[in-house]
Amino acid sequence: MTRTALLAFLACLLLAVLPPAPVIAQVVRDVAPLEFQDRAEERRFHALVSELRCVMCQNQSLADSDAAIAHDLRREVFDLMREGRSDAEIKTFLVERYGEFVLYRPQLGGGTWLLWFGPGIVLLLGAAALVHVVRKRAGVNRLTPDDDRQEW
Repeated sequence: MTRTALLAFLACLLLAVLPPAPVIAQVVRDVAPLEFQDRAEERRFHALVSELRCVMCQNQSLADSDAAIAHDLRREVFDLMREGRSDAEIKTFLVERYGEFVLYRPQLGGGTWLLWFGPGIVLLLGAAALVHVVRKRAGVNRLTPDDDRQEW
């Protein structure tokens, strides 16, 4: 057995004997589940966290995300609700900390007007371009003589 083959055999044996590495990404669970006073409070909480975006995950709400920060933010929203704050105040609090990104439906403002009206503007520009092209082609077709008596 050559030296290289012996080293490869020992490496394979070592990999087979070692236990698998611990999983680094673990799902973090809330230590204590949220205890709601009544069904109305629970519905309000779920409606609110479904309108808020997780600041870590791509396109997941706070209700859907399993990220640790989402658990913390859900707890924060719950605590703010218990303090008696309204939904608007809670959203304002989170926007001040994390920016407009946390809102699935950002408010209409100077930085978000293109987000709200951009698709409509693009649709109108596309419709105008389509009308222009159709009219231009219709004009070209009218210029050709429609003379059936002409022999070719």
